[in-house]
Amino acid sequence: MRPLSLNARISLLLSGVVAVVLLGTGILISRAVENHFAEEDRQEIQGKLELIRHLLDRVRSTADLDAMSQELSDSLVGHPGLSVAVIDHDGAIWFATSNSAFPKYLVATRDTSPGTLRQWAENGTEYRGIATPMMVAGTTYTVAVALDIMHHLAFMAEFRRILAWAMALAAFATAALGSLAVWRGLQPLRAIALTAASISAERLSERLPESGVPGEIQALAASFNAMLGRLEDAFRRLSDFSSDIAHELRTPVSNLMTQTQVALANVRSAEEYREVLESSMEEYERLARMIGDMLFLAQADNGMVVPNRERIDLAIEIARLFEFYEAVAAEHGVRFTLDGQATAKGDRLMLQRAFSNLLSNALRYTPRGAAVSVSLGSDGTSSRAVVSNPGPPISKEHAARIFDRFYRADPSRREGAGSHTGLGLAITKSLIEANGGTIRAASDKGITAFEIVLPGGDAA
Repeated sequence: MRPLSLNARISLLLSGVVAVVLLGTGILISRAVENHFAEEDRQEIQGKLELIRHLLDRVRSTADLDAMSQELSDSLVGHPGLSVAVIDHDGAIWFATSNSAFPKYLVATRDTSPGTLRQWAENGTEYRGIATPMMVAGTTYTVAVALDIMHHLAFMAEFRRILAWAMALAAFATAALGSLAVWRGLQPLRAIALTAASISAERLSERLPESGVPGEIQALAASFNAMLGRLEDAFRRLSDFSSDIAHELRTPVSNLMTQTQVALANVRSAEEYREVLESSMEEYERLARMIGDMLFLAQADNGMVVPNRERIDLAIEIARLFEFYEAVAAEHGVRFTLDGQATAKGDRLMLQRAFSNLLSNALRYTPRGAAVSVSLGSDGTSSRAVVSNPGPPISKEHAARIFDRFYRADPSRREGAGSHTGLGLAITKSLIEANGGTIRAASDKGITAFEIVLPGGDAA
């Protein structure tokens, strides 16, 4: 089943709300009119009771009472819907109008709550009436007055019918006009949808208009534009990554093919074949490292790298790495310095690999006679480590992308990179983030520094 459109949903909801409001209003109006008629009937009946009371107050004897019946009949002329009966204390009817077939109900209830307006049906006719006691010549009589309300009921039936039709037409008109209003109101949203539909991988730079639209849609447009910005950046990075990985893989594969073709071109000695195989082995190792690094990054991106949590003395681990790189540092004429103390909570092997990558990277770019410095510090909840070295500066443009895969600030270094795959800093970032930390790079006044912040060793 096809779901309803937003236009149809809002229109139906608006119509339903209007219908409920109209229904409630109609019920209130209907009850108000009914109460008005009931109050009118009460006033008319009480007026007749006062008239009868005034006439009966002049009675002084039974003879006067007998003579009063004619005068009472004359006073009721012109009121065809009015019925009157006067009943003595024994229940005998002393006086009754010619159409007073009603008193049976009213007389039967006269002693329960005298003076109460009652409504009942008798012989297919609806009545409202009051029965109240009156003193006549020292004797208590019950005077019952009833009013035929069939004309009121006929009016209310017609009134309700007209009201029902009016509410139905109002609900239909609301649905039609509401649908038109909603359609016009959603015009900016349709414009945004058309613009969004035209956006493709080749047109990610386009943005939705944020001015001249309602506030609610403006927030949607701003969020959509921000998403497009992230997609454009991710798509650019993916394109660069695809180009870089193709380039990185092409070099060793091309070397392998060239060496193999040269080796097969002529008959060679066993020693010459060994040299070719050894050279090929280096390229295979480089490919294996690259594939292993890419596999690790893929696992890290999907949350499959789960570190062990233990308390680590960063000063001890850095000192061990200094010893490991001591020979390489001596060959480059570079020395190491370590300052401060800090403990962190994380995976020992993963953090060792992260700092090893940073030290290896620093050694490559530190000039002879200079030093690679590591500064440690802690504030109790987090630990901070800064790996810095003098060397070629990194511009802000490159610093923002230095952790991208296969990215190198100096394009000339892409060729002949040797054992370096261009994934070291990307892996370092993944290792640090997997342990709940952050890393950033900065280059200023000839010093390049990588700042790492990790959870403190005493953190929960």
